[in-house]
Amino acid sequence: MNRKIYRVLFLLFLTLPGISQTKDNTEGIGLTVISQVNQGSSYITFPTDIGNIEPLWFEANINPSFYLRHSKNFRLMGVITPQVIIRMYQEPSYPVRTPSYIPQVTFYYMFSGRNNTKNLSLFGRLAHHSNGQDGPFYLENGEINVKSGDFSTNFFELGLIKTRYSKRFHAYQFFKTSLEVHPVSWSKVEMKGIYSTVRWHNAFSVFKLPVKGVSDKKKARISLKGELTWMFGELNNWDWYSLNRVNLKLTFYYHPKFLEDVGLFVQYYHGLDYYNIYFHHQLDVLRFGIMTEKLRF
Repeated sequence: MNRKIYRVLFLLFLTLPGISQTKDNTEGIGLTVISQVNQGSSYITFPTDIGNIEPLWFEANINPSFYLRHSKNFRLMGVITPQVIIRMYQEPSYPVRTPSYIPQVTFYYMFSGRNNTKNLSLFGRLAHHSNGQDGPFYLENGEINVKSGDFSTNFFELGLIKTRYSKRFHAYQFFKTSLEVHPVSWSKVEMKGIYSTVRWHNAFSVFKLPVKGVSDKKKARISLKGELTWMFGELNNWDWYSLNRVNLKLTFYYHPKFLEDVGLFVQYYHGLDYYNIYFHHQLDVLRFGIMTEKLRF
């Protein structure tokens, strides 16, 4: 009986190196990947929007990231992002009206090391959002001047990002929750009462990897991201519990084998328009397009 026990223990001892090797093959998530997921991807939409948005030839989000020097243990990093969103309208002369300029600097701190497959990170962001115009905010008839009205706001955002790897689904998962604050003195006085100054953001992202494994720095073939924002503060005389305060975005991304750094996406958006001075428009739109995806796991 004792011999059988010794044999079982001996065989178990021989399998331990294989078990530890399997764990090592599953790499942790570094700050570079975490920041890329949080900053978002560049994209361009097709002229096939379904919904109540103005007819567009395209909407483009130009969202590059420039990384500042990070600490030696890779737990602290800064990112500068000169984000620009533009829309080309289906009108004579194909106008590109009042682009959104959103330069921002973001700092990330990871509480645990890179080798962990479960991480918690803290981030802080300072950003500016304007449309590059200097005309009056309101027209003579009292309507908002969307073509040349001056729109400008500055804000900061603080949040947490939880990351983990799911062996069952062979996927990396990210959950973000953050609070975005626009101090009253940092925004145009005309925006008071009609533009939310405090916003609670929540996002959940899943990146499905090829079955072969995660040790070869693979691209996610499929990803899904859901985002929910609740807007607080004085806003259009709405009750604090009004569903009009909710912004919802769902994005599905697919990367075909024959494409390199871009893939196809479909996105549904419901909520107030995020395009600078158009913020008072309520959108319900389904869109299609191409999106960059340079994440490597």
